[in-house]
Amino acid sequence: MEETNQTVVSEFIFQGLCNSRELQIFLLLPFSILYLMTVVGNLFVMILIITDHYLHSPMYFLLANLSFVDFCLSSVTTPKMITDLVKDIKTISFGGCMSQILCVHFFGGGEMVLLVTMAYDCYVAICRPLHYTSIMDRQKCIWLVLISWIIGFVHAMSQLILILELPFCGPSVKDSFFCDIPLVMKLACINTDTLGIVINADSGVLATTCFILLLISYTYILLTVQLHSKDVSSKALSTCTSHIIVVVLFFGPCIFIYLWPVSIMWVDKFLAVFYTVITPLLNPAIYILRNKDIKTAIKKLKDHK
Repeated sequence: MEETNQTVVSEFIFQGLCNSRELQIFLLLPFSILYLMTVVGNLFVMILIITDHYLHSPMYFLLANLSFVDFCLSSVTTPKMITDLVKDIKTISFGGCMSQILCVHFFGGGEMVLLVTMAYDCYVAICRPLHYTSIMDRQKCIWLVLISWIIGFVHAMSQLILILELPFCGPSVKDSFFCDIPLVMKLACINTDTLGIVINADSGVLATTCFILLLISYTYILLTVQLHSKDVSSKALSTCTSHIIVVVLFFGPCIFIYLWPVSIMWVDKFLAVFYTVITPLLNPAIYILRNKDIKTAIKKLKDHK
């Protein structure tokens, strides 16, 4: 009885994406290419914004931070998932598992707040254009980004502290490819129903608050856009559409994973892959393909060469 109060599990075992060895080997190349594209795409956006003085504005400063967060979020889980595809036994240390939980919630929570910040920037640019430079000055932009990092860190630490209090004494096998809180809680030696409600409430408050703020912001922005001239409306609508697509791609899987009452393992795995692998790749692609300033900067870079 005394031993159950202490953590005796030193590592966890992943079952991975699937049980088929052949399918895992087949997935090795596609996922490696996707991760490489994610790294290159996000780093390219960051470097382009840093080096092109025309892109030194609040919107692109926030976009560069979004690319950095996406790069970090993808790097938390994807490299290990790729290397595990060639392993028969997929293990992760207890400390490594806790680190994954901390980083996923840190970068994920920070990105939620950052998306709200980007919506605020879009609101000021469209609804209060004459006051944009005074409202979104350099100092405020830095503070808004810092706040997103701070909220992400506080959220992640609150989740991790609750998980660290749990006793793990086996079994240690998880049907997943990375450490996610709902699956880790199932491996605890005690009943975690109450704790699960607390943790979901913690994540739910942050996610729901951010999502509601985003809905209100973009609804108001789109209504305001209708009152402007056709040229202004077209440019503003293009910018807002890119933001809205990114928001849907980011929050969609989160809502299903944490709030959907029925858990279907293959669906959860697909959404987890989409959230950690696909979304960080799509975000820079969306902004590059839909943003005229970014495309102009790329053309200037090609011409300069």
